[in-house]
Amino acid sequence: MVRNIFKGIKAYAGTFKLISKLKLWKYFGIPVLISIIVATTIILSAYALSDNFGYYISKLWIWDWGRETFFLISEILSGILILILGFILYKHIVMALSAPFMSPVSEKIEAHLLGVERHSHRDTSFTEQLWRGTRINVRNLLLELLFTIPVLLIGFIPVVGVISTVLVFLIQAYYAGFGNMDYTLERHFKYDESINFVKEHRGLAIGNGIVFMLFLLIPVIGIILVLPLSVTAASTETVKALKAQNRLKSHDL
Repeated sequence: MVRNIFKGIKAYAGTFKLISKLKLWKYFGIPVLISIIVATTIILSAYALSDNFGYYISKLWIWDWGRETFFLISEILSGILILILGFILYKHIVMALSAPFMSPVSEKIEAHLLGVERHSHRDTSFTEQLWRGTRINVRNLLLELLFTIPVLLIGFIPVVGVISTVLVFLIQAYYAGFGNMDYTLERHFKYDESINFVKEHRGLAIGNGIVFMLFLLIPVIGIILVLPLSVTAASTETVKALKAQNRLKSHDL
């Protein structure tokens, strides 16, 4: 799996060049706009709600001494937790809404890599792609929350907190990469088949998602470039994995 993680990361090299060569930038306009709107909403929400949550958490401190300090700490922790949960939501909202716009990008990359104008695959409509993206990302969101919340709570234990932070990052990376890979898989596999394929190649998903998550740490530029580069990187590696296993075949709806 470690080898595939590095392959997923390495796939980002040359993505700028490939996007320009295939003239794909025009497809990213609406997804980038969606990304900016969702990210801005989450950041503003974290800022606005941190006071409220911090106030309720501070009620746990029953003593007079240190009350202001505890409130400040509670406010900061609330803001961090809201941001973490917000970025979990961010990934899945953006990926679900962007599915109909990312599928053509993935298809053009696939055609380029295979040297054909149009490879045989499932033919899906805008609505079907949107529904598929929503279904996949709702599933991933619920599972991610199921795994992330306990790990976050464990993180309050001294020393274990460091391990908790790494685990939360890797969990988020996996589901980010999962969503990026499915833009290619939706043309070839049904819902359950795609889930199984990503499980078999979880290293690629994690590697792709690691860079995805790191991009989100870059102010402004990160949320603009994260989709174009991560989707391109995921598409190239997913097509290679499908080709290596001779699974680039047409599928019945």
